[in-house]
Amino acid sequence: MYDSANFLYIRHDKGSSIWLEITLKVLQTLAPSVRHNLMILFAAGLLFWSGLASHLPTLPLYIAQTGANQQWIGIVMGSFAIGLLISRQWLAKLADLQGRKRVLLIGMTAVAVAPLGYLLTDHIPFLIGIRAFHGISIAAFALAYSALVVDFSPPQHRGELIGYMSLVNPTGLAIGPAIGGFLYEWYGFAPMFLTAAGMGLVGLVCTAQVRESSVVQQAAQQQQSSQFWSLLVDPRVRIPAVILLLVGLTFGTLSTFVPLYIKEVGVSLNTGLFYTAAAIASFLIRLVVGSASDRYGRGPFISLSLVFYTLAMIMLWQAHDAVTFLLAGAIEGAGSGTLIPMMAALMADRSQPHERGRMFGVCMIGFDVGIALAGPVLGAVAVQIGYRGIFGICVGLGVAAILIFLTQSSKTLLTSWHFALGKSQDFYAVGGESEVSSPL
Repeated sequence: MYDSANFLYIRHDKGSSIWLEITLKVLQTLAPSVRHNLMILFAAGLLFWSGLASHLPTLPLYIAQTGANQQWIGIVMGSFAIGLLISRQWLAKLADLQGRKRVLLIGMTAVAVAPLGYLLTDHIPFLIGIRAFHGISIAAFALAYSALVVDFSPPQHRGELIGYMSLVNPTGLAIGPAIGGFLYEWYGFAPMFLTAAGMGLVGLVCTAQVRESSVVQQAAQQQQSSQFWSLLVDPRVRIPAVILLLVGLTFGTLSTFVPLYIKEVGVSLNTGLFYTAAAIASFLIRLVVGSASDRYGRGPFISLSLVFYTLAMIMLWQAHDAVTFLLAGAIEGAGSGTLIPMMAALMADRSQPHERGRMFGVCMIGFDVGIALAGPVLGAVAVQIGYRGIFGICVGLGVAAILIFLTQSSKTLLTSWHFALGKSQDFYAVGGESEVSSPL
């Protein structure tokens, strides 16, 4: 199969090999310096997410071996969001005023250092502190990465380029948990943590090569008229933040309790494969939703992602075998692979270049709070109703997110319905974007 614009080429060579080649014509529209910068940024992002995710299936088990019950496991895992919350405001302002690269380096440093902290202690209070420090990594790296990609994206291809550059997330979430899971099974916790730290260190080398965009210089010269927290009630941000709060509760439940839930059910399944299934689905769907959203709008794809999330929670709620767990993971991956790039594109559509860092940061506050609450709150609930019960609660969260987005995503009930179903454009989108920025 061949399409000169954006093709998937699969060739069989004597029945023994398959080559998968993806050509991104949109990259050819960018200046060579911008294209080179994005490739370096992509490599750094891949190492970041691989290192971060490498202990996703094993860290709850590491905490459990200290004797912690479900509630304390939830508290330790949920403290990741403490670092997110306390650093969001500072990092968002820093990204807008002093540079995306500086914030990228902060995030990558946290990813490199935190695994060493886990390795050095098994005391719950120290693990809570290290986990909170680890949370700074996403607050910094994901925010600055998204802002840089948007800085370099032509408005007419914004969703497409965000979709392609966001492939680092599912790819890293496929590679990392698989590596971490197998290293743990073969050699134990220490090699797994050391490998995660090593990926972070190599990522630091790549991040140091990233060049800044000219948007930061422009932002430093702009009058900062809106404060960080006041943006949380801005109609451009409010409903996306609420949606991400509900999804954050679901995601926090997944990342904290799936390994323990699989063990409780008694299914013979490497937990890393659940996250790998999610990552593969997330990767595949990002190849198409970005460019499609440039044509049909962000609304219908956000709606679809919430349906995917809800369906995945229903399957987990009823799961009794490995196939159901893997299928639920794949559907959840399709949901996250659609939602996160679409929310990034939506915030880019609704913000001026000099406020992108703060807009991204404020919108993601909902996600941070959801992750922070999921561990301790649903961990306490799990003591009473079990892990299966808390995934039933997540079904309700998914349904609530769908209803809120269908009815509240735009200025009125009717315009919200039309935007969510792709029948009208985004009421809050900012027009007249400037040309793509070049690296300094």
